[in-house]
Amino acid sequence: MEKTSKNDPYAALRFPQFRIFMVLRFGMVFAWAMQFVVIEWEIYRLTKDPLSLGMIGLMEVIPAVSLALFAGHFVDQLEKRNLLVKCILGFLTISSGLFLLTWPVFTDGMETNTLVWSIYGLVFLGGIVRSFIGPTIFSLFSLLVPKSVYPNGATWSSGAWQIGSVVGPAVGGFSIGLIGVHWSLLLIAGVALVALFFLLRIPQQEIRNTKKGEPIGQSLKEGLNFVFKTHEVLGAITLDMFAVLFGGAIALLPVFAQDILQVGSLGFGFMRAAPAVGSFLTMMTVAYFPLNRNAGKKLLIAIVGFGISIIVFGLSKNYWISLLALFLSGATDGVSVVIRQTILQLKTPDH
Repeated sequence: MEKTSKNDPYAALRFPQFRIFMVLRFGMVFAWAMQFVVIEWEIYRLTKDPLSLGMIGLMEVIPAVSLALFAGHFVDQLEKRNLLVKCILGFLTISSGLFLLTWPVFTDGMETNTLVWSIYGLVFLGGIVRSFIGPTIFSLFSLLVPKSVYPNGATWSSGAWQIGSVVGPAVGGFSIGLIGVHWSLLLIAGVALVALFFLLRIPQQEIRNTKKGEPIGQSLKEGLNFVFKTHEVLGAITLDMFAVLFGGAIALLPVFAQDILQVGSLGFGFMRAAPAVGSFLTMMTVAYFPLNRNAGKKLLIAIVGFGISIIVFGLSKNYWISLLALFLSGATDGVSVVIRQTILQLKTPDH
């Protein structure tokens, strides 16, 4: 492997397989973020009920959370590249189903309630796939770069995630207005296929788990014991959970865009992209100026800033103030994302 400078902002990018990983991660985040935006818009258009947006999140989070520990166990036991291939194929199957459910030729005569619950069913299956994608990508990342460049790699990996989160919602909002929900879902499937193509360029990776074949009960017990005994990891996971939980106002953006701010699909796209734009700019800054000193203090300040931004957004009736608040929420969350991911990569042993 190439030698990398400790302060080299491009250290991780000097590894060819990591560059490919960056492209496929961007593609999957783009596809998933765009698909979620399109589904949100379509569900709210069909129901005009804010609770229906909460149901989308519920349908995804139930399998994602309930299967998270079990998914982690199986990911530890299996080869990561091939497992991620299967996850992307699962995503493509779900995208194809959503494509059919938004095709008037296919749904002609179908009751709205039946259509909505059919979409919920596919979102539920997506939650199952997502429970495996997360730990698989996390594990694959650690196999592509040496531990010495994990902090830099985490910054760039988070950057790819944020770019996908920026472009996906923005393109989703624009494409709803330009080509409609149905053809937008076909575009999403195309992006996932491109990500699959790049993934296949990464060779199969070694399985570093020294306890392959370990009973699932013992594996889960060991994992939970590690989390609760390692205060840095427990703190990082807890902060991540609360950031997502209390930042959930973002899920109501279709309501704000259509009924409160009345900015249409174009304004909706910008609103969905604003947090990720702020986070991406933060991460690009962190790549050049690492958060090595007083990281804990910076993390707490960022979390407070994130909370204030979400409160301002919730109270605002002005589109530009709302857009700025969303941008700042992403900028502050970007700091905590980099610190949290670096902690998880450095403090979690390979086994």
